[in-house]
Amino acid sequence: MQTRVLGKSGLEVSAIGLGCMGLNFGYASSVSKEDGIALIRQAVERGVTFFDTAEVYGPFTNEEMVGAALKPVRDHVVIATKFGFAIDPETKAQSGMDSRPENIRKVAEASLKRLGVEVIDLFYQHRVDPNVPIEDVAGAVKDLIREGKVKHFGLSEPGAQTVRRAHAVQPVTALQNEYSLWTRGPETNGILEACEELGIGLVAYSPLGKGFLTGAMTKDTKLGEGDFRRILPRFTPEAMERNQALVDLLTRIATEKNATPAQVALAWLLAQKPWIVPIPGTTKLHRLEENLAAAQVALTADDLAGIQSAAAAIPVEGQRYPERLMATIGL
Repeated sequence: MQTRVLGKSGLEVSAIGLGCMGLNFGYASSVSKEDGIALIRQAVERGVTFFDTAEVYGPFTNEEMVGAALKPVRDHVVIATKFGFAIDPETKAQSGMDSRPENIRKVAEASLKRLGVEVIDLFYQHRVDPNVPIEDVAGAVKDLIREGKVKHFGLSEPGAQTVRRAHAVQPVTALQNEYSLWTRGPETNGILEACEELGIGLVAYSPLGKGFLTGAMTKDTKLGEGDFRRILPRFTPEAMERNQALVDLLTRIATEKNATPAQVALAWLLAQKPWIVPIPGTTKLHRLEENLAAAQVALTADDLAGIQSAAAAIPVEGQRYPERLMATIGL
């Protein structure tokens, strides 16, 4: 597995990481803790050194699974987790944002215990809290870094100005934003420019369009109870039918490259910038191996230009999230 460095931070990770959320959160089905641990360890055996979780996944149980899985190789991997939601520890009910410094500290202490680690490698604010100045958030993480409880500071789905303000208080190592062939906001909203200018890495979540870009879904795909995609505008049957053109494009290129649509989608992301690291998730070993093999798929300048012009002619149907969730990104 090739490695990449997230910006100027010196934080080196595998070129493709593993998003662990879907192992037991967000979809209609989840795997047992034992099976999740087994899959994470199989990722380690195949060279993955970058694992992503969050307190809100579960809540709490995803961190416990990731921590247990990585305990034997703790010194050889990078674990990222996130804070920023108000979660009742008893009922596990989530009620909005909470990035007050006292809550950030509380979450850090709890995440350290659940992960079974002495330091959090990368600590992201999960979503920008409009009620807490980003300078206060950055200052709280700066204190945790000074105390040796956190190594690196990250932000997820911030706006470019928020990034600059946070970075002035505590250097930001990575942004975790959605970025893929069908979610290309970072190219136009100033995020890629801010990363380039400030020396920040971009960790691309949902690099396979929450499964759609793999080619495994059609307008007839039925999403089960508990699958968060049921509320997403892009996953209505009508939107999936219209967005099929993007999958057809990936399939065409994949055939030429002796690859799969998912591999082309990931290879395209890797080709955009040397400091971009996608973190696809999966519950299946064969999908994990397929995703990791994308690092070996070489796209030429002509390939990339062809994808660019073809994708530009395909309007994506539907927003990423419903309005209430769109209101929490890019702040």
